[in-house]
Order: sequence, then structure tokens, then C-alpha cells
Amino acid sequence: MTSIPSNHSPSEAFSRAEAEVFEKSYTVTEFTQRLQTILEKALPACWIHGEISNFTEASSGHWYFNLKESQAQIRCVMFRFRQNGSTVRPSNGMAVRLRGSLSYYAPNGTCQILVDNLRPAGLGALFEAFNLLKQQYAAAGLFDPERKRALPVMPRRVGVLTSPVGAAWRDVLTTLQRRAPQVSLILYPIPVQGEGAAQQIAARLLEAGARAECEVLILCRGGGSMEDLWAFNEAPVVEALVACPLPVITGIGHETDFTLADFVADQPAPTPTAAAELVHPERQQLLHQLTQLEERHFLALRRRVEKIALHLDQRRLRWENLQRRHWERQRQRLATLAQRLVHPGQRIAFQRQTLTALDQRWRLCCQRWFEQQRRHLERQTRTLEHLNPRAILARGYALVQDNAGHVIDDATRLKPGDQVQLTLAHGTRHATILPEPNDPC
Repeated sequence: MTSIPSNHSPSEAFSRAEAEVFEKSYTVTEFTQRLQTILEKALPACWIHGEISNFTEASSGHWYFNLKESQAQIRCVMFRFRQNGSTVRPSNGMAVRLRGSLSYYAPNGTCQILVDNLRPAGLGALFEAFNLLKQQYAAAGLFDPERKRALPVMPRRVGVLTSPVGAAWRDVLTTLQRRAPQVSLILYPIPVQGEGAAQQIAARLLEAGARAECEVLILCRGGGSMEDLWAFNEAPVVEALVACPLPVITGIGHETDFTLADFVADQPAPTPTAAAELVHPERQQLLHQLTQLEERHFLALRRRVEKIALHLDQRRLRWENLQRRHWERQRQRLATLAQRLVHPGQRIAFQRQTLTALDQRWRLCCQRWFEQQRRHLERQTRTLEHLNPRAILARGYALVQDNAGHVIDDATRLKPGDQVQLTLAHGTRHATILPEPNDPC
């Protein structure tokens, strides 16, 4: 409570009514409730016209947008059950007339229009300007596919023109670090909206093209209203994109946003993330494709080699058959001539020489056969030596047998006093089983 000193003059002191107001204290809830009551009573439902921006449709089906003009804007909402009476579906840049009532939303302290009727009122000024510029640039051939350049397949350096503090830069950076960590990124900072942004974007584009540090450029920013993205519709940016010597990918706004820069760019993308994905294929995808190409190349090469080998084998067999038939005919002819011309004594001498040669060949073959059998026997002997039990005994082992000649392989079968025979590597000995030191027997 606050009191007024009695020594103050009447002109300086609060009136009784002012004092009561001053002393009255409201909670935030009470104050906002009074404010809501005053506003809603003072401003009944009315018609308002303006231009739509920042239009979004919630999963519930409600429409949220701003109604604006050059110097002011206000938030609007049209609930789904009110949309049946609407003759138009809102879109950014559309000029509309709407009927609604003012509502004060206390939880976040904002005023908004609750729309119950929405009608078209012609296209907005920005949208009309956008369409006019689009027609002019299209007529000039700036949108022609023949003018646009192909993107490099796997660039090693990529330039990014965006705000260094915006989400678009983080999206591009994280996407390329995940997909292609070997790619180097060069950031060219630019303002993405506001007065003079178009001139600075154009200057930075030309600078990046002149420096030629990269193989491809990404021009991107996050989403926004049509006026937020307007810098990318202005002539300096469009002309710089045409004049830039490097291929440019644009990723401006969200999937539903379009700018003239997207139409002029060599490759438009719906979002900054999508632009980063267009720059370079994913590393794992490339490795998979390389593996498939390697397998296909190896298979094709193997089939080619097999085909050539089969062809050569066929040619070789044909040649051998032709050669064999030729020599067979020659031998038959020579034999016929020999029978006619050779003296019997000469034939006998020739046959003797042939027999001598055959005898020598037979002896040589026998000698080789015996040598092979000797080596085979030596190998078998070495193998048997490895398996010879005496070779095992030579390493210090002994063969234990009872009097009946049975091999003892379990010590529990022996009792003190039993006679056993020990077979060593060299000779045998008889032994008697002694009792264990701790055996009571």
C-alpha cells in the first residue's frame, strides 16, 4: 500500500480516485482477461483486406497465416470447421478479404483474428511483381535448360553462400560431413534478407566465381515469408547467377517456396539439406556402386576370356586334326613309295635301326620307371618310419605288458607284486610293481 504525505499540495497529491486505481493491483491473468474483454467488445466482427504471408496448415487442418500490408500485419487463424464457407484456399502472396473478430490469446500475449469467411481479392503486390519478373526472365531465355550447366560428379571443394549463423549452414555442413566427409567446404557469408541483401549476394557470387576455389556453389537459406525471400527475386542476384562461371545449386526456403533464383540456377533444390545431397553422392552409395561395377567388370572380363579360350581351343583342335590328317596322308604316301623303291635289304637294315631305337627307348623308359618306383618306395619308407612304434620308444617312452602279453594302459589294473615287461627302444626288461609309499599294503 502507498500513502500520500499530508504536507503535499493538492496539485501534487493524487485524487482519491487515482489513489484507488494506483492502490489496486491485478494479477497477469486478471489483467489479460480485462484486456481481452475490452478489445473484443471494442472491435466487433468486421471485414479486412490484405495480403497473406507465412501460411501454414496444421496437422489438425487449421489454417494459420499473417494478413499484411506494407506497414503492418496481424496474425490470423481459420479453424477447420470454418473452412467450409471459404471459396479459396490461402497461399502466400494472395490478396484476400476476410471477415473475423479480434481475439486476445492470453497464454502468449498475442492478438489474432478468428476468421470465419475468406474471399479472394486479387493477387498481392509482391506476387504480381514476382510473376512479372518471372515472365520477363523466361522470355529472355534465362530459364532454358540448354543454358544450364551440368554439376560435377564428385567435387572435392564446395562453396556455400549463406548466413554463417543460420540453420541452412548447419544443415549443409552436417549433411556433407555425413555423406562425403572428404569434401572441403568454403563458406562465403552473405545476408539472406533485408535492404541491400540482393546487391551483397550478387557481389559474393561474382567473387566466388572469380576466385574459382570451388567446383560448385550452393546458394541457400532457411524458410520464410515471401518478403523474407525477396532478395533472391531481385535482378542483381538473377544476373549474378547467369554471369557466375561456376555451376550453382539453390536451396532456398522450404519445399513450397520458390524464387527466381531457383528458376535461373543450374540445379534447384527444395531445401538446403536437399541441395547438399545433390552436390555429392553418399560415400556408402559410391562404394556400393563401385563394388557392383567391379563385379560386373570382372564377370564380363571372365566371360570374354572364356569365350576367347573356347575359340582358341576350337581353332587348335581343328588345326591339330588337319595337321594329323595331312601327316597321316604323307606317311601313307611315303610308305607306299618306300615299298616300291626300297630294297629288301635296306628295309631290313631300317627295321634293325628301328628296333635298336625302340630297344633304347624301352631301356630308358624302364630305367625311369624303376627310378620312380625307388623314389616312391623311399617316400613310403619315410612314412612308415614316422609311424614306427620304435621311433616313439626312442623318444624315452616304454611299452608295458603283463605276463600274458596284454598292453597295460591303465595304472589301476596293476597291483603291487605284479610282473610286467617293459619294452624300450633297445631291448626289454622285466619289472615288479612296488606298492605306493602311502599304500598300507
